[in-house]
Amino acid sequence: MTVRVVALDDYQGLVERYSLAGRPDGAEWAAVREHLDGDALVRALDGAAVIVAMRERTPFGRDLFDRLPDLKLLITTGLRNASIDLQAAADHGVIVCGTSGPPSANTAELTWALILALVRHLPAEAAAVRAGHWQHTVGTDLLGSTLGLAGLGRIGRQMARIAQAFEMEVIAWSQNLDPAVAAGAGVRAVSKDDLFGAADVVSVHLMLSDRTRGLITERELRAMKPTAYLVNTSRGPIVDSAALLRALSEGWIAGAGLDVYDTEPLPAGDPLRDAPRTVLTPHLGYVTARTMSHWYEDAVEDIAAWQRGEPVRVLTPG
Repeated sequence: MTVRVVALDDYQGLVERYSLAGRPDGAEWAAVREHLDGDALVRALDGAAVIVAMRERTPFGRDLFDRLPDLKLLITTGLRNASIDLQAAADHGVIVCGTSGPPSANTAELTWALILALVRHLPAEAAAVRAGHWQHTVGTDLLGSTLGLAGLGRIGRQMARIAQAFEMEVIAWSQNLDPAVAAGAGVRAVSKDDLFGAADVVSVHLMLSDRTRGLITERELRAMKPTAYLVNTSRGPIVDSAALLRALSEGWIAGAGLDVYDTEPLPAGDPLRDAPRTVLTPHLGYVTARTMSHWYEDAVEDIAAWQRGEPVRVLTPG
């Protein structure tokens, strides 16, 4: 029996690159290269028993499940996906499975790329060289400066180790941060006010939740030094985007590096596209060959296990 499998938001054509078509036995693969929503999304998923969703690029709420009567298995890359209503999936008889991930520091690496691009004005200087100009900005030293981490989980600790290699002081805050845990990572735990007031670079590494949505507001941005930078590679809604736009246009902060946004892909007319002193990337934190190939391999394994009636890495509500 042929099983229709649709991989969503396959922007780079990785389904074809990693030769998933036809595996496992009986699976007929289709890949959607562009981001779809609404009726166009439902049409693309017509007849699909299995959907492979790439991270949180496409939300799966109750209304969408209502329109996908053939769906039996929904796979998300990663082991968490805040954009999937797991209770709605269960109510519709849809099994949701995740994929594991290889050891990596891909988000931390991308975050440091943004930090270095900001403090050394790399986009402007690279464009200037191509235009025939030479040296017209002055960079900022990281050595001796302070990195402020909003969140000290796995990625935050990776960030701290790299900052220490730059001989930066590292401070951190989160709502439940244990000072002893921070000290064990060579990091000084501080209050939220001290984090934003003292840091030369504030980097966000918090999970999006009801507690963190809109956490960074005008108050926090105004507390930052006018020479400081904000970097967000976590989730867009953690930062009040309207307040950030004002901070950039009015010079409250020196600049911002963003890999995540309230709406993704970032709409063509979004004012962030024209915001001054920014480095913008299209949610690349996790997009590396090792991670993507591993996720798709696990997706194939998920389908085969489901076909055997023995699903693996099942995500449940609660």
